Amino acid sequence: MKMLDIDYNELSPMMRQYVDIKKEHMDELLFYRLGDFYELFFEDGELASRELELTLTGKNAGLKERVPMCGVPFHSVKPYIEKLVTKGYKVALCEQLEDPKTTKGMVKRGVVQVISKGTIVDLELLNEHENHYIASIIDYNYLYVLCYADISTGDAYAVILPHKEDKLINMICSLGILEIVMKDNLDSALISTLKGHYGIEISFSNEELDNEYKELYAGIEDEHIIHAMKHLLYYLVVKELKDLSHFKPLEVVYPDDYLEMDIHTIRNLELTETLRMKDRTYSLLWLIDKTRTSMGSRKLKNWLLHPLKNKELIIDRYHKIEKLNNEFIIKDKLRDNLYEIYDIERLCAKISCGSVNARDFLQLKRSLKVLPEIKSEISSLGFDYDIKTHENLYNLLEASIYEDPPVTLKDGYLIKEGYNKELDELKSIRSGGKDFIAGFENELREKTGIKNLKVGYNKVFGYYIEITKGQIKEVSEDFHWERRQTLTGAERYISPKLKEKEAIVLNAEEKIIELEYNLFNEVKDTIKKELLLLKDTANVIAEIDAITSLSVVAEEYHFVKPSLNTKHFLEIKDGRHPVIEKVSNMEYVNNDCIMDESINTLLITGPNMSGKSTYMRQLAIIVILAQMGSFVPASKANLPIIDKIFTRIGASDDLVSGESTFMVEMKEAKNAICNATKDSLILFDELGRGTATYDGMSLAEAILSYVSTHIGCKTLFSTHYHELTTLERIIPSIKNVHVSATEEEGKLIFLHKIKNGSIDKSYGIHVAKLAGLPDEIINDATRILANYENKPHKNKENEQIQLFMEFPEEKESPVIDSLRKIDPLRMTPMEAINKLYELKEQLEEKK
Repeated sequence: MKMLDIDYNELSPMMRQYVDIKKEHMDELLFYRLGDFYELFFEDGELASRELELTLTGKNAGLKERVPMCGVPFHSVKPYIEKLVTKGYKVALCEQLEDPKTTKGMVKRGVVQVISKGTIVDLELLNEHENHYIASIIDYNYLYVLCYADISTGDAYAVILPHKEDKLINMICSLGILEIVMKDNLDSALISTLKGHYGIEISFSNEELDNEYKELYAGIEDEHIIHAMKHLLYYLVVKELKDLSHFKPLEVVYPDDYLEMDIHTIRNLELTETLRMKDRTYSLLWLIDKTRTSMGSRKLKNWLLHPLKNKELIIDRYHKIEKLNNEFIIKDKLRDNLYEIYDIERLCAKISCGSVNARDFLQLKRSLKVLPEIKSEISSLGFDYDIKTHENLYNLLEASIYEDPPVTLKDGYLIKEGYNKELDELKSIRSGGKDFIAGFENELREKTGIKNLKVGYNKVFGYYIEITKGQIKEVSEDFHWERRQTLTGAERYISPKLKEKEAIVLNAEEKIIELEYNLFNEVKDTIKKELLLLKDTANVIAEIDAITSLSVVAEEYHFVKPSLNTKHFLEIKDGRHPVIEKVSNMEYVNNDCIMDESINTLLITGPNMSGKSTYMRQLAIIVILAQMGSFVPASKANLPIIDKIFTRIGASDDLVSGESTFMVEMKEAKNAICNATKDSLILFDELGRGTATYDGMSLAEAILSYVSTHIGCKTLFSTHYHELTTLERIIPSIKNVHVSATEEEGKLIFLHKIKNGSIDKSYGIHVAKLAGLPDEIINDATRILANYENKPHKNKENEQIQLFMEFPEEKESPVIDSLRKIDPLRMTPMEAINKLYELKEQLEEKK
């Protein structure tokens, strides 16, 4: 049964109200509040029952047939919402806007909030370590503006990007944006990529918000950014009904202020999650996150993904770490106090959005309590942080909120005695009434002589007198009791005196609950006026926590303070990969990495599994740590300021877009070659292995030559093409190094030590043996290899081996003649690729 197919006039009044509201929210699953349940009808009910594995029932709605319906209890709705939102659905919560007790006829209802992937604010549904961004994209045909915000923290940012889809997609992925609002003129291919390839929720809106929240972009002059912010605001305020009073003014991000890393680099270096398990554990962030607050954890991740290029700002963080390490007693006290602070940023969002409860206020109070001590400790350290202690808010919460309040706001016991005179009087009446009931029970027992008489209470009959069946005969008409209820073993009565006192007590109880709720809202409104100040405090606390975490890491893992230079000089002594060092059962082998101003490229050879990739990754990690303001895993580090890092590490097909390993290699190589500067760092691990030997080797040599001679940036290039090591004699800026290994009694032993010079043996069969291939295969491969090595060749170094078959000698092919005339050192990578296609076509024609 479909909602739009039914006869509206036949519907019951309640179902008409539902349909009217649902028509305004066709894109959302409407959770319609009926008493203690949220109910979903028609298509929403069918879909929700399937996705949530709930029983689909029916409801009488005035039609001949019952309409499809499923429901969930309102007090346990959160897990259901989380499950639906995670699957990409939007949920509209429709609440009762009037008290049913005081309303005649139909209770007024309306949607109070819409929840989607990017707009969750409930702390129980959020990852405390992650920001939860929703974004707006405006395409101006010559540039993109990306405006993104975290509803749960109140932070909003905007960035202008060149009109290149790869730049836009990279920014979206590196930020972890969950939902994007687009205008309907955006490229459909881009929409398909973001939704299908990266799992980002896409919403559409062409409107902008004009009259509200102008203060959020009041200081912005660029009209492009203003339109993008207004576009996002319309969606949040009008479409999703969000209160954004906790938002800080929009901050414009300038990418040139930070070390640039694309999403491939972030993943290849396992900065925030591992490649294999896609999990935070064993990532670099996992290692360095010793924060004590959720806010500090998110701040540290932001620092890691946005390393600085400003030398003064970096050195300022070094000084703070050094000071904390020297003042370790203060640091320990500071960390203990930080541990007492809850997520103030997200508590502010709950206050703003109206979902705050009394227990949230207690978390805020406990957080505010330790601020004076933290301020004193920061002052002792001499740090330039301005910490507001918010004594007025702490005193308000201390005076008003019970220490153990209920979760809901309509159960009473929210407000302390002594806070409000009227409330105290009502509580006195309630207390006196209850004392009366207890005294009245004893009085009746003595007066009637019925020893097991009880005075009780239930919601149906109120207060009552209960007499067991065996003593009913002792109830006299002179008591003037009125029989109300018959039970199996007892009778229940009421008396005029009891009902009179009941009215007083129950009336006081209702007034207490209503007054406490109103007083709670007054407290909330007072705090709401200081939300932006609280947000500033939260940001300062987050920075203190993040820098303290880096201090703990430096001390715990024996990191050292690096030096920064402007001379294109790189020197690392005893460098280590900190995560591998932490989790490995073996003793880690330290390695140096020294590249003076005359050396741009280290060409690394060595067996598989010997540690080439680890050596490359550890250099990038040391650079990133240094520029985020952290100490680094080495005994000494003198580093240049790097502007961009590009990596091509590991072989992986892009199954979603149907691209092969080789195509992915070439695209990532192209990205590096086209965007790197002399101040960049490039890591190429076995480039060219995804295609035929000669193709791969030719491209690897051409790319290596181009990077070394035309770009001149610091590059680590590992390879199994030993022929490339001759480039050291041709290009002075290339230096050969190798990862050493040795053979003992036919067994390969990795030494994991980087040494100067090249190596001319790959030990492939030894690695296969270590992998556990059957001895028969290993022995056969050893025999075949010996045959090839002993077989006389006219030009052994350059001859490609033919397996299993030999052909009679033929006249040299024109293709080979063309190949001999190629000078790879004078070709760009694109020219090399084009030449490769040309030679391939010649071969096909010959066939």
